[in-house]
Amino acid sequence: MKRFATDSLTNLILVIIAGSYLLQMIIPGYEAALLLAKDPVLSGEYYRILTVALLHGGLLHLGFNLYSLHLLGSPVEAFFGKSRYLAIFIGSLIAASITSIIFNPPYVYSIGASGAIFGLFGALAVGGKRMGVDFRSIGTIVVINFALGFMMSGIDWHAHLGGLFGGAAVTWLLQNTRKR
Repeated sequence: MKRFATDSLTNLILVIIAGSYLLQMIIPGYEAALLLAKDPVLSGEYYRILTVALLHGGLLHLGFNLYSLHLLGSPVEAFFGKSRYLAIFIGSLIAASITSIIFNPPYVYSIGASGAIFGLFGALAVGGKRMGVDFRSIGTIVVINFALGFMMSGIDWHAHLGGLFGGAAVTWLLQNTRKR
């Protein structure tokens, strides 16, 4: 019998994010310790660029992100492998956080894993043809999610856009530097 958390990197990330949300609910100050500072680079708190993915603004936010990560992460990981998948995920998260820092007003914080998840959309867009992915379905889902970002308050479309382009860029680099 396989252990759930180590079956795949995607499952491990899901467990870490869900566990972090639980800690966020029961430990006072946990959120503040991980929350993205306006300028983590100048303050030397680089880890905050990554830890925003561990925080979520409620069960609905967490649920959508975990479900999306499971649906997108599993095929991307299966196609690219664990190390390249991790590079895509982290590269997307970094791009999302930096885009959010640059384009949002001071002290407007972005939380959640959706920037990295949008990076997986970018990976599917770049590598999708070889994966047998229907580009129309990816495009439709991305457009719907961006539209939701403009229709609902509290959604950082800057982070989504940064993650999308970050994931596409990392995937393109990985595909074009792959050993032949």
